[in-house]
Amino acid sequence: MDFIFIEELRVQAWVGIYSREKAAPQTLELNLTFGVPDSAAEQDDIADTIDYAEVIERIRKEFAERHFNLIETLGEFVVKLLFDEFGAPWVKIRIAKLGVMKGVRRVGVYIQRGRDGVSLPPAAG
Repeated sequence: MDFIFIEELRVQAWVGIYSREKAAPQTLELNLTFGVPDSAAEQDDIADTIDYAEVIERIRKEFAERHFNLIETLGEFVVKLLFDEFGAPWVKIRIAKLGVMKGVRRVGVYIQRGRDGVSLPPAAG
């Protein structure tokens, strides 16, 4: 399986349970890796792969329109989006809120999941 990665994607999102988090969107940093068919490289055709620009725009659109209480739920939403709408067989995502507390650079969640029996590559160290 081949993989596409998107690193340090900054997006605005409505996420959180605290009043300060509900008052304005927050900047999140996403790192995504998702599986794509090997045929994409063989055929050299965008129709055989997942268009990362479409993934990015879809995530930005959804985050602008929805509110998530938990970053875990937001992460699961992205995994499901990649599985259901883009056909990814495997997804790894790391999402971080930036500067949400004094003295803390990032707070976030890491999810790694395969669908339909797809085995997962070893976790990053």
